[in-house]
Amino acid sequence: MSKRLLLFAATTGYQIRVFADAARRLGVDLTLATDRCHVMEDPWGDRAVAVKFDRVAESVDALRGLRFDGVAAVGDQPAVLAAEAAAALGIPFHPPRAARACHDKYRARQLYQAAGMRVPDFFRVAPGEDPGAAAARASYPCVLKPLGLSASRGVIRANNQAEFLAAFARISRMGERKIQVESYIDGREFAVEGLVAKGCFQALAIFDKPDPLEGPFFEETIYVTPSREPGEVQRALLEAAACAVRALGLWHGPVHAELRWNREGAWMLETAARPIGGLCARALRFADGMPLEELIIRHALGEDVSGARREQAAAGVMMIPIPKDGVFESVEGVERAQAVAAIEDVVITAKEGQRLVPLPESASYLGFIFARSDRAEEVEAALRRAHGELRFQIATALETFKPSS
Repeated sequence: MSKRLLLFAATTGYQIRVFADAARRLGVDLTLATDRCHVMEDPWGDRAVAVKFDRVAESVDALRGLRFDGVAAVGDQPAVLAAEAAAALGIPFHPPRAARACHDKYRARQLYQAAGMRVPDFFRVAPGEDPGAAAARASYPCVLKPLGLSASRGVIRANNQAEFLAAFARISRMGERKIQVESYIDGREFAVEGLVAKGCFQALAIFDKPDPLEGPFFEETIYVTPSREPGEVQRALLEAAACAVRALGLWHGPVHAELRWNREGAWMLETAARPIGGLCARALRFADGMPLEELIIRHALGEDVSGARREQAAAGVMMIPIPKDGVFESVEGVERAQAVAAIEDVVITAKEGQRLVPLPESASYLGFIFARSDRAEEVEAALRRAHGELRFQIATALETFKPSS
């Protein structure tokens, strides 16, 4: 009998299709648990299970009595529900408490601090607290963050009390009432991708983020692996990621960590109980071209993947930022960008007529550029050259964006 994997995900985007393709190659029966009521496409040959990520108990009840051999998740909210479902079904995964801590910046900071990790000064603004009083409590520069959002949504740097109040108001207009304030950490930023097996952290890759992320917003653009940092820096980053895994209590499954490094050492920013998101996973390949999603499936189903090694070539991805609010009309130069040496693919995900909203209100991109070469420097240079070939036409929107509350 084929093994069965339950995959929690909010959409049927690219990464979900890669999971489906990998499951077919492995002879695994994959079932999607999604928050959509109706499945318009059925690439798995099976009906998806309808769940609600904000109704955990109800969704877990809908899964009781079903048999699965493994659980995986794409996205932060899906990871929380996956943890609850795995616990109810007796399937190895991250514990619910750990998954929830990853999704709560304040709780995560408390756990990092208790574990002796470097953390910035931080406090949580109480609901209804006077923003002026909170601004007076902060040390500057500081960063304001909504507690439950990811991908840099709503994250704003403030250099003084006036900027604090403006940032607070802007985040509040997004419908976010739970806000954390942290002292700003100087330094370079990195991402670490890994797996956890019985509480033991296994690093898969370190991504350099060569663009400075200094604010006022923190839009990620380029990821390149392997890291070009000295060995001692890389070891410190991996040790910090492993320490965060222990502090949070993560147990079995993928982990995506975000860190900063300065002369004081490694600082943990965020840890997610899920893999790197969406199209960015294409930057990682393992032996025989195995994608990250296949490795996650094998791990979820109990296979020992501790020997997995990333392929030797350097690789990278550029998340094409949205330069302004407006309506997407067209793009020119895709063929020129694809012709740049070391470029593997250019994928424009924006659709004609789509409303585009830049950070901090949104966390979407115009598309993705992928590169692969012998050297990380060549990958970064190719991504920048390819991006320089693209010309986007974005019409001015007729009305300002009003985020849902």
